[in-house]
Amino acid sequence: MLTRRRFLRNCATCALAATGAALLPGLPAPAPAQAKTGDLAKGFINPRPSPWFASLPDKYIRCTLCPHECEVAPGGRGRCEVRENRDGAYYSLAYGNPCAVHADPIEKKPFFHVLPATRSFSIATAGCNLECKFCQNWEISQARPEDTFNYDLSPEAVVAFAGRTGCRSIASTYVEPTIFFEYMIDIGRLARKASLLTVTHSNGYINPEPLASLCDYLDAACIDLKGFSDDYYRQMTGGALEPVLSTLKALKKRKIHTELVNLMVPTRNDDAKMIADMCHWVAAELGPDTPIHFSRFHPMYKLKSLPPTPRSTLEGARKTAMDAGLRFVYIGNQPGHEGENTFCPKCGEKIIARLGYQVQALHLKSGACGFCGQPIPGIWDS
Repeated sequence: MLTRRRFLRNCATCALAATGAALLPGLPAPAPAQAKTGDLAKGFINPRPSPWFASLPDKYIRCTLCPHECEVAPGGRGRCEVRENRDGAYYSLAYGNPCAVHADPIEKKPFFHVLPATRSFSIATAGCNLECKFCQNWEISQARPEDTFNYDLSPEAVVAFAGRTGCRSIASTYVEPTIFFEYMIDIGRLARKASLLTVTHSNGYINPEPLASLCDYLDAACIDLKGFSDDYYRQMTGGALEPVLSTLKALKKRKIHTELVNLMVPTRNDDAKMIADMCHWVAAELGPDTPIHFSRFHPMYKLKSLPPTPRSTLEGARKTAMDAGLRFVYIGNQPGHEGENTFCPKCGEKIIARLGYQVQALHLKSGACGFCGQPIPGIWDS
């Protein structure tokens, strides 16, 4: 019988098959048989041993990559569906086989304080370590690598394509990049040598030790702070809040440029007190210069019965954040709103004007306001 999960996977496969060949100009057409470098093939998998596990009796293992710390029987997989116990050793099935490959405006990640008006070579594999009910990329995040059409792209090929397409950064994004951790690390090593930035859009659900290794090759992180209560995380994502807060503090300590995204889901995480508590925490723990994006929710995946986020809710959250002392507060998924723009916290002038993902005007000089000279935090040159 065709289960609902199998039906959704089949839909995802059909969608990727229809669009995959056009994901990025310059990549070869879909491969009908054995995948070669750059080709797109159904279920292409390149198993890679992972060091992130602890051995248990009877060839069971405990994954040490993320806070779920899944205990996996021989032949089984963790919750992310991309890590498999093979006779007591743990293997990543998400190495060198991205199913999404794009050259995006970096503003789409969204990074508003990193190399504005440049493109970022963006990749993702199938799978994720959370199950967000509002996920906009559920067709691949809730799929296994064998259920998607995947490119055979080595880290060397990723860096080469990034350079060939004029990108100044490489982004691990769309799903949770922790699941393809080894791939991301190897790309980061090569990107440094090629003078490309390495950035990630992540849910922050990762254990401290692998995070420390990642920070050696990471220039910027955009972290989804999905809500500010443990109940919300458990009910809406299957995760927990505290590990995300720990990740944010660790990134701050390592001086990794960090931006935050809060998707405002009506009646779920838009409580005024919750928003105020979150903003005060960000100001106190991460600093008032931390950019935060309040993003508009659109009915998606398992929350199609909810309405889009009202404009007034987004504007109220922005005011709350600014009242808490945060200096760079943005409104996302609302093209044309003044909350898309960057204003100098000293003179109040508009120093970066945006419309959606496009930069309309840029008034920065050597990382400072072009009007008054106030330094603006961010990465303005690679």
